[in-house]
Amino acid sequence: MSQKPHTHIDENGNVITHTHDEKHVRHSHYHDPEEKKRQLNRISRAIGHLNHVKSMIENDRDCADVLTQLSAVDSALRGLGKEIIKEHMTHCITHAIEDGDMEAVEEFQKAVQKFI
Repeated sequence: MSQKPHTHIDENGNVITHTHDEKHVRHSHYHDPEEKKRQLNRISRAIGHLNHVKSMIENDRDCADVLTQLSAVDSALRGLGKEIIKEHMTHCITHAIEDGDMEAVEEFQKAVQKFI
């Protein structure tokens, strides 16, 4: 099967070239290193909050305080999910559509439905 090259330019001006098998087209993923770093920082903070909740439960802290902390964890995870959706739509889904990879678009739609 022939391979046809695709070239994309990311938001930093980097040229990304890759090929697709015409029978099974799958787009490549590129994630901005700064965005990835922000996402990892957000998940690390959420993990820290969740560890604090665990400690609160272990130490028989007031249930209202535990629920308040759980609410903060939930909010942090929801915020991270929204950022991942935004980033994925901006980059990965755009490239998938350009490449005719409707399977990737459908998979993303299903994942967003699970998230919301």
